[in-house]
Amino acid sequence: MALRIETFSNVTGGNAVFKALGHPLVAPKADKLLMELRCAGPVAVYDPLGLAVPFAELFPLTGVEIAAVYVQDVQKIGARVLGVEAEPVTALAGSDARVLFVVSFDADKLLGHVRHLIPEGVEVVTLDGLKLPDRLLTETRQYLAPLNFATNFAFFRDKDGHHTRVVTANYWSGYGAKGPRLWLCLFADDGRVLAEWQEDVPGAGATVVVDSAEVRRRFDLPEFEGQLFIHVIGAAGHDVVKYALDTYGDDPHVLSCTHDANAWPADYYAGLPAPAEDERVILWVQNSHPTPIPAGAIKLNPMGRDGEAVALEREVPAFGSHALDVAELLPNLRWPGQIEIAAGKHMVRPRYEVVRLNKEGAEVRRRIAHPNVERTDLKPDPQLAELGNLMGKGFILPAPVFPVGRFRTIALPTPMARTQERLPITAILYDADGTEVARSSLGALPRDHVTALDAAELLNGHHLKSGYGHLEMIYDFSAGQDADGWLHALFRYQDKMTGHAAETSFGAHMFNTCLTYKGEPQSYSSRPPGLSTRLFLRLGCQGLDTLCHLIYPASTTWHPFSDTQFVLTRRDGYEVARRQVKIACSGSFHFRASELFDAEEMREAGGNGYILIRDTTCRLFGYHGLIREGETGAFSLDHMFGF
Repeated sequence: MALRIETFSNVTGGNAVFKALGHPLVAPKADKLLMELRCAGPVAVYDPLGLAVPFAELFPLTGVEIAAVYVQDVQKIGARVLGVEAEPVTALAGSDARVLFVVSFDADKLLGHVRHLIPEGVEVVTLDGLKLPDRLLTETRQYLAPLNFATNFAFFRDKDGHHTRVVTANYWSGYGAKGPRLWLCLFADDGRVLAEWQEDVPGAGATVVVDSAEVRRRFDLPEFEGQLFIHVIGAAGHDVVKYALDTYGDDPHVLSCTHDANAWPADYYAGLPAPAEDERVILWVQNSHPTPIPAGAIKLNPMGRDGEAVALEREVPAFGSHALDVAELLPNLRWPGQIEIAAGKHMVRPRYEVVRLNKEGAEVRRRIAHPNVERTDLKPDPQLAELGNLMGKGFILPAPVFPVGRFRTIALPTPMARTQERLPITAILYDADGTEVARSSLGALPRDHVTALDAAELLNGHHLKSGYGHLEMIYDFSAGQDADGWLHALFRYQDKMTGHAAETSFGAHMFNTCLTYKGEPQSYSSRPPGLSTRLFLRLGCQGLDTLCHLIYPASTTWHPFSDTQFVLTRRDGYEVARRQVKIACSGSFHFRASELFDAEEMREAGGNGYILIRDTTCRLFGYHGLIREGETGAFSLDHMFGF
């Protein structure tokens, strides 16, 4: 029951069609169009661009009498579209339909090609009636331009003393955007619209904040847990809406974070951890479309055991949310087991929460994180094993090892491609100064493995002079050739003093080599290789400090030290102060914002400020979070985003 819609291709990028059809403002217009088609009698469909199927997936044509479907591409003649055999558009002249439905936006030009074929008296309707108003468009000349649909979803909750806060910066103006704005729509868990509004985006480099508690006060809303739809109007540079999502609470123990959803719904997600004995894992099934998720469409299975998939036998309404306790479907699976999600393109990258319980079964702590997209288009790449002389370590998956006296660091490799049957991995532990301290081959892990690596076991008597360092996972070609470049892992951090935990997951890239291979080292703003850094580090507020762990990974030998600038920035984009730090190649830097800048500078930066981390000499990889010291010992962690 997967949706037959195109969302994202690693060749062509994101697809704007499903965003244009699935925008919250489109649904009422589409319902009106469907009503007209149902009442029209026989309807002929002209599908020159192949949009009829995705339209019908999001807005079922139930009750519409389809007389014929016509296509322009001769290779599509005879294919079944909307349940009938497609005919050449030249046959349209003989149609006895009363209405011609042209499934296209900006349809005038396409109609000009076939107008002479349309029988007299036939009414013509197109998708142009579903268009957003011009005030919400960035490029009015081409409706399906990707920048017209710079949109994303965010998990958004204000309930039981739990709050959420979306934070980003106006990076679009850095690409030439003039006066970007936000159109926002808040959905309840049943899919109802609780509020919709627009906000001006502050000037270039300024902070953008949407806080659930403030939104609830502004619109006098009851408690809610649902999702926030974010549409950036006037975007430039790229159509990706990036943000950090903090979850905080009236109770100081409540603190966690995750980051932006991947805006393109996928068929599968993986990297969802099974619960430990004292935990519940809640998967937030959040519908990204204006049509319900049918009962049975979402399935969970233990990773590597497709035959044990269990379906969620409940419908999730359009734009609705459902908190699924994974134990309802997989009651016997335990950490470090992991779960694969068959999502059927019904939702963007979902969030999950791990709820820790005491002996009485009451909630003690919770943390939020996300699974990742499991690729369906990847196959093992035999060339990767032959590139060592050119690309050195090749793909590297870097993660912090937090100060070992206080924190426990655990890594769980996660299969992230449907064809990935084995994971040949070596783990390398580096001190902060770039010295290799230890390494261990994990062998070729099977797809259904339950191997979690504790950094303390890898140390095994070795010592980190700095007290912290970082872990790199790379392919071990002596253990197997099953490498595809999509190496992922989940990293879990536990505070040994308080029991608070945080976790994050990410995938491997090639880092800091001037040679390129299939788009690596990845660059977000120009052609590869990406050899510079621009990272967003939001500041804490309400007594929270900001923590950060920067890693300087290198696939081949690169500059001995970074030249990293930390620019303390006010909410309005004004620079308050800056510091310079040199990080050793293959080393890392763990710090708090309050250690890098003095109290007066931090006061001047004020609430909702941020630190811009800039380096023109190398690509750094970073992890960020917030921390509240004291008895609660609460902290959060996720990987950073750049722009």
